[in-house]
Amino acid sequence: MKSLQYLNKYFLKYKWRFLLGIIFTIVSNYYGVQMPIYFKNAIDHLSDTKPNNVLWLAFQLGGSYMLLSLIKGFFLFLMRQTIIVMSRYIEFDLKNEIYTHYQTLDQGFFKRNSTGDLMNRISEDVGLVRMYLGPGIMYIINLIIAFALIVTQMIRISPSLTLFVLIPLPIMSILIYRVSSRMNAMSTLVQKEQSLLSTLAQETFSGIRIIKAYNREKETEDKLGQSAENYKKQSMRLVLVNAFFMPTIMFLIGISILIAVYYGGILSFTGPTKERISIGSIVAFIMFVNSLTWPFASLGWVSSIIQRASASQKRINEFLLTKPTILNSETGEFDFQGSVAFKQVSFQYPITDITAVSNVSFQVNKGETLAIVGHTGSGKSTISSLLMRQYDPQFGEILFDEKPLSSINLHALRDQTGIVPQDVFLFSDTIRENLQFGVNDHTPTEEELIAGCEMTHVYHNIQGFPDGFDTLLGERGVNLSGGQKQRISIARALLKKPKLLILDDCLSAVDTETEEIILRNLEKGKEDRTTIIISHRISTIRNATKIIVLNHGEVIESGTHETLISQKGTYFDMYEQQLKQEKN
Repeated sequence: MKSLQYLNKYFLKYKWRFLLGIIFTIVSNYYGVQMPIYFKNAIDHLSDTKPNNVLWLAFQLGGSYMLLSLIKGFFLFLMRQTIIVMSRYIEFDLKNEIYTHYQTLDQGFFKRNSTGDLMNRISEDVGLVRMYLGPGIMYIINLIIAFALIVTQMIRISPSLTLFVLIPLPIMSILIYRVSSRMNAMSTLVQKEQSLLSTLAQETFSGIRIIKAYNREKETEDKLGQSAENYKKQSMRLVLVNAFFMPTIMFLIGISILIAVYYGGILSFTGPTKERISIGSIVAFIMFVNSLTWPFASLGWVSSIIQRASASQKRINEFLLTKPTILNSETGEFDFQGSVAFKQVSFQYPITDITAVSNVSFQVNKGETLAIVGHTGSGKSTISSLLMRQYDPQFGEILFDEKPLSSINLHALRDQTGIVPQDVFLFSDTIRENLQFGVNDHTPTEEELIAGCEMTHVYHNIQGFPDGFDTLLGERGVNLSGGQKQRISIARALLKKPKLLILDDCLSAVDTETEEIILRNLEKGKEDRTTIIISHRISTIRNATKIIVLNHGEVIESGTHETLISQKGTYFDMYEQQLKQEKN
């Protein structure tokens, strides 16, 4: 249970609610213990009661029992309202903590972990932890308090009978201890299979168009079915072990009742004078043992809850204790003036050990446009990631206004940057909300939205939708074409009025005529910003102030379009090849 110690801070946060829950549990069990005592006294006085008063005694007994039951039930309600509600608050806090921590982690973390597993830990795992925080804790407290109060009353009646009645309990404890360790290992396996199943389901839903296009529904269904079967097998094994608890505990409780009746009868009729007990005391003992039945019977269920919660919290802790490799240690203001420089920068991806960028140097200033061109896999998008400090280079320096990127407040820099990534992403929201997403200082007006969309030549498409800017998009903008998604993403970046604009191969789905319109519009106002365009199409970057050509992460050529054409090197070959493709 070491992993569950992480939750102690939440118990401290809600300590008053937790303490109230304990108090209500004590009061509820106190009145529960009074019920057998009341029965004992009533039965013991039954022999002294006149026949015509028996009915009145029964009426008093029933009424008192109902009153005690109501009082016990009322405090039982308050107990649940404090402890169970506390668990819901902690669940809320824990989910927020995990979600907030996810957002602090670097891009490498999300490349190493699947989306399904990330979702499973914040949903399924937190749900299992909540079961420990609520019902698990509540029943443990209830068992301890009920056991203490009931055993105290039993000892007052007959110490020797109490000793015999409690003989099965150590056997129960040993059994629970032996099985709990097995349940812990099995719970971990169940959660791992659940994560795999969630990952497969998420990938299936995200890639459903590809699955249908290649007619692979049957294979995908079989794969998901096999994963579900593995999850079912592990779950059934856990259920089997868990199901073993209840009948075993009920059997041991039944033995305690038999002992109470048998040995209690001996003490009542033939026992020593000092240890002799009344018939009412035997009835009280039976009621006490029955009162302990559910608390002890719940041990198996609670043990399962704790073991599964422990396994889940261990998985949660793995992520919560993961430290981001990119730390934003600066909190001061940063006013970007427009100078960006790479000085002999080299970067190797930690997962694949592939050197994506090797000894790259360049500089671009305010009002200039730097273009980065190269074949697929040449390291173009890696430079974009390094510029936004999603990764830190192993060698060299990245400077913004002559300041190392690691010494700049990332939040301040990103607020002044507009980036359109290669993998365009739109949220399942309206077009308006997607366009406004990057603007933090104000809400764009209708005129600003129109102007931004006209710059990217997408406004006429939006006008064609029945709801215009309020058109609701499907997941990742599935109801838009690739070109429309790219143009809306560029408009989103431009509405931010960024001082640094990074376009990462974001015109690949746009025809050459539309591309020309967008590039011409981007020329307006370029003197107020620094622009970096990454592309594999020469037509996109030929008007750039400076062009660098990458090959296997290295800069092999640099200069203007005219200069590079005259050199008749790699850039010239790419240009000639693309001209031929356009003619064909």
